[in-house]
Amino acid sequence: MVPNATSCAKKSRWRVLIVDDSPQVRQELRTLLPLAGDIEIVGEAVDGQEAICLTHVLQPDVVLMDLEMPVLDGYEATRQIKAGFPSCRVVALTAHGYEAARQKASQSGVDVFLVKGSSVEALIRAISNRR
Repeated sequence: MVPNATSCAKKSRWRVLIVDDSPQVRQELRTLLPLAGDIEIVGEAVDGQEAICLTHVLQPDVVLMDLEMPVLDGYEATRQIKAGFPSCRVVALTAHGYEAARQKASQSGVDVFLVKGSSVEALIRAISNRR
């Protein structure tokens, strides 16, 4: 099968679901990320359970996932999202940068692990899969 021009073209817009139990964090991300030009915020969730439901409905390209949340944590939510939507990228955005959290996140299926406070540029690179 020969790929067509459309499949080889760079993705023009990244549909992102923000998942964090902090309203301040969600507001900051909702304000900053669209400034990149190629990021569209398609929804927000306050816990892992809501993230799973919204992923099914909205089918984002990327889920920005807090790992420590009430109801259902980001680790288990990531496992379930990746089981149903393996091509959906999950970018963990957490306050806990210790190695055990990184390993647990990796085992859960997280694609990129970032500590809150990372630069906006690093976050945009993680979303758009740019190195």
